[in-house]
Amino acid sequence: MDKTKTDSNFELPPLRRLDDFLLEYARFQIPNFKDLDKWGNRVVNNLLYYQTNYFSMFVIIFLIVGLIHPVKMFVGMIAMTVILGGFAYVSTEGRLIHQFKQQYPGVGIIALILAACFATYTLGSLLVFLLGILLPFTVIFVHASLRLRNIKNKLANKIEGIGLARTPMGIFLEHLGMQDEIFA
Repeated sequence: MDKTKTDSNFELPPLRRLDDFLLEYARFQIPNFKDLDKWGNRVVNNLLYYQTNYFSMFVIIFLIVGLIHPVKMFVGMIAMTVILGGFAYVSTEGRLIHQFKQQYPGVGIIALILAACFATYTLGSLLVFLLGILLPFTVIFVHASLRLRNIKNKLANKIEGIGLARTPMGIFLEHLGMQDEIFA
């Protein structure tokens, strides 16, 4: 499987074989928790090398959780959108909201009670939605922490580090400021 090239030297790395990712050729070891730098290097390098596999794993786990609880997942998505949208609106219109609460304190209290009731009513659905998002991240982090690197992994990471290949995970880690630390 070759890399798929897009605009501006952006490359989508190949999907790694299941043997390499999880089964026969995969070697796993508990990281040394006393050496956080080495553990961090292992995680970042595995995130770079297996990024297409991790994205696929994220989608599969999210869909499995969604198939087990489809209504709760949908209601959780809507509730999260409403909560984040309401928070964004209140954050941007703070002065207007404050003036409205001073003029009509009863309406402010009723709105707060209704918002709390909505959050409480949809709590189960919110938890299912958050499980659908956080479970894949947890599984990916555990795999990236336990998976030992091989020669192909090290070579691919060096190419990414020199800047010859631009991948989605490389760009994401660069924006987080982690790329420079790992390859310096």
